[in-house]
Amino acid sequence: MTPESVRIGFVGTGVMGKSMARNLMNAGYSLVVYNRSADKAQELIDAGAAWAATPGDVAAATDVVITMVGFPTDVEEVYLGADGIVERAREGAILIDMTTSAPALARKIAEHAAERGLSALDAPVSGGDIGAKNGSLVIMVGGDEQAYAQVLPVFQVLGQNIILHGPAGMGQHCKMCNQIAIATNMIGVSESMAYAMKSGLDPQKVLASITGGAAGSWSLSNLAPRMLRGDFAPGFYIQHLVKDLRIALEMAEQLQMELPGVKMSEEMYDALVKRGEAYSGTQALFKYYVED
Repeated sequence: MTPESVRIGFVGTGVMGKSMARNLMNAGYSLVVYNRSADKAQELIDAGAAWAATPGDVAAATDVVITMVGFPTDVEEVYLGADGIVERAREGAILIDMTTSAPALARKIAEHAAERGLSALDAPVSGGDIGAKNGSLVIMVGGDEQAYAQVLPVFQVLGQNIILHGPAGMGQHCKMCNQIAIATNMIGVSESMAYAMKSGLDPQKVLASITGGAAGSWSLSNLAPRMLRGDFAPGFYIQHLVKDLRIALEMAEQLQMELPGVKMSEEMYDALVKRGEAYSGTQALFKYYVED
């Protein structure tokens, strides 16, 4: 699937989506874009992307449609709503939802897509704004193996760790594993930095000591420095992590298992949402420890 042979639609040009779409354009792909807030797509339009008035219009004009929206309700609306992507897509098109959403919804979209001769992949990502900008996202894919093979060159523009985990919905299940691991790790990172400050240590020297040892993690290396700078700008919104953790808890209930660490993290982040931090980055969990 070369840039000369395919036109890509991109729905959702927010914090991460805009960088992902720009990387595709830089790789030579022709893009048609849509975003609910049109101003967030203007930079891409100025760079040569075509604008479409609705997600359905995007689908009608392209061979591959990628979505990166906010919540499962948004995913269902853009795919299955009246005049949505599934209804308007060209026969044989491949639909790729890269939003973190519910596994059951991914299966539902894939079933409706198949009825129209379309292929649908769920391909949520990890790596935040940094990974989106650098084209180094982790991409966790569920869906048809043949469709996955066709769009692999597209995925390779966006990420470096790309794995097909099974049929529709399995990409979302893998993303839940990712968010479960992040949830309690972020508590540990925040508590570590708060402890360093309150004990009189130089937090920067602490980071230099522990990031390369057994405590090392992506969050410690990339988000702890932002915490210490007081930089809580979003690479990934707190409100979206709360959404993800609630999906994980719902899935865990269906699997008849308990996730006490995830439950604690969800409660802490929800408290920050209620304090007006919904659009802060997830590193703002630090505020739970250093602000009254």
